[in-house]
Amino acid sequence: MRSRIFLKLMLVFLLVIGVTAITLQLTVHRVWEQTLHEQIERNLRQKALMFAYRVEADRQHSLADVTAQEGQAAGARATVIDPTGKVLADSEADPSTMENHAHRKEFVAAFGGQVGVDERKSHTLGIPFLYVAAPVSGGAVRLAYPLSEIEIANRQLAKALFWGSLAAFVFAVVVAAAASQYVARRLRRIVTFAEHVAAGDLTARIASTSGDEIGQVAAALDKTARGVEESFARVQTSQRELETLLNSMQDSVIAVGADGRVQWANRGMDRLLLHAPRLNAPLVDNVRDPDFLAAVQRAARDQVVTSARSNTISPGRTFDVTAAPMPGGGAVAVLRDLTETERMEKTRRDFIANVSHELRTPLTSIQGYTETLLDQPGEDNHVRDFLEIIRKNAARMARLTEDLLTLARVESGEQRFDIQEVSAEELLEDACESFREVARSYEVDLQKENGVAGKSVKADREAIHQVFSNLIENALKYAAGGKRVVLGAREVAGGIEFYVRDFGPGISSEHLPRLFERFYRVDKARSRESGGTGLGLAIAKHIVLAHEGTIRAESELNHGSAFLFTLPAAEPAVPGSGGEVKRV
Repeated sequence: MRSRIFLKLMLVFLLVIGVTAITLQLTVHRVWEQTLHEQIERNLRQKALMFAYRVEADRQHSLADVTAQEGQAAGARATVIDPTGKVLADSEADPSTMENHAHRKEFVAAFGGQVGVDERKSHTLGIPFLYVAAPVSGGAVRLAYPLSEIEIANRQLAKALFWGSLAAFVFAVVVAAAASQYVARRLRRIVTFAEHVAAGDLTARIASTSGDEIGQVAAALDKTARGVEESFARVQTSQRELETLLNSMQDSVIAVGADGRVQWANRGMDRLLLHAPRLNAPLVDNVRDPDFLAAVQRAARDQVVTSARSNTISPGRTFDVTAAPMPGGGAVAVLRDLTETERMEKTRRDFIANVSHELRTPLTSIQGYTETLLDQPGEDNHVRDFLEIIRKNAARMARLTEDLLTLARVESGEQRFDIQEVSAEELLEDACESFREVARSYEVDLQKENGVAGKSVKADREAIHQVFSNLIENALKYAAGGKRVVLGAREVAGGIEFYVRDFGPGISSEHLPRLFERFYRVDKARSRESGGTGLGLAIAKHIVLAHEGTIRAESELNHGSAFLFTLPAAEPAVPGSGGEVKRV
């Protein structure tokens, strides 16, 4: 780690030093060279003017001596020419051997009364010179300064820049080595801390007193570790509580992952299978019941709560299976043992059926003898009244026993329904025809609304007629004040919904959830007066449920009531099917 940090720091330092050197070379060096050139030119101008002044004023020395002295004093080559361009004196060459200078740029400016400046290579020496000429009476003077010294100064500056960059690089190596060692040591502590946390040691801590970015990262990681440790402790506590709760349940619970493998099971599941389920093994290796497996698979696949009934998980026992999807995939299944409940329910149904069956004969005898006595003339009026009371109550008990027998047969599945494709319009018409005269006796108008012309349902005609009978009788008895009862049907999703609506006093909302319970009455006194048994709606509910339909009630006080039930729509006939009848 340290070597990698060192190399990165060195690359950064090298880049900074290189960019700095190039910047100095392109900016400072150029400015410095330009400034030096301007300074040389300015000094040479002043010396050229002083040279011209001495040539004008000095009468004690010869022109050659003045030229030599000024050239030496200026550190430059001095030249004097006449107006024709002939060289009169030169500090470094024989004037007689020199060419005419009249057309030199600096002399042309000097002849014009100005200080002339030019920069070019000397034909004599072959090196660049800066030439400055000044006018004098009878000609001009010129100083020529070699610019090779600027190039020497440039090379010295480049050499100094190189050695300075090299020294900076050496210093950067030392700084990078120290910094990388320091940073690597701090980062190594953070990495070690992270490895401990990744290994599951949430008690690991990292202390940092530095306030820089690495110190802030270390402090944030330490704070995160503390938070994770606290959260993990809470999760473990919750998990233990949940396991204790699930293990204390009598129901069996098993959880399956998205891959179909068992993740967890409570002790109830251990007792059910007579051995602990194998964790991380496929569910089918632990439980082989097809209904149970299908429910779990559907819950996991479709993310919906699925219910099923299982009879083969444990011999002689029946379980209600409820499978619910888990957020991360998979499903959890709860198995509730219904064996004892179903046994008691069967015992209850058998008892009711047996008692009802046994009561039919004596009740029939009581009715028969009572009616015989009532037919005898000359009986005392009080005796006839008593006999009429006996007859009415015997008839009511007979109806009650018949309804109990019917309900017991429907609940137990003993009653078989002949499920066929039946026209919804025919079911409505049969119900209206059967009860039109009865409705007139109640002074009620029985109306029909058909919104499903040409539609059919899968139903047992006689059983559905019994449902209509119970609902219409209920409407006529309890809602006659509305003077109108409406029968109708309409299409809904997956089926046809039939309804019986009255316009009577309505039913309070607190009674609606219990209307289809056995013997439940909204107005008990009125029910007894009308001769009702309290089983009509319960019978209607179980018949509809046996048809795989639903039934419900809607009502509002003073606005009437509606009883609605749904039957599955008939599927289109398949050619060659022969009209097969489904038995339920």
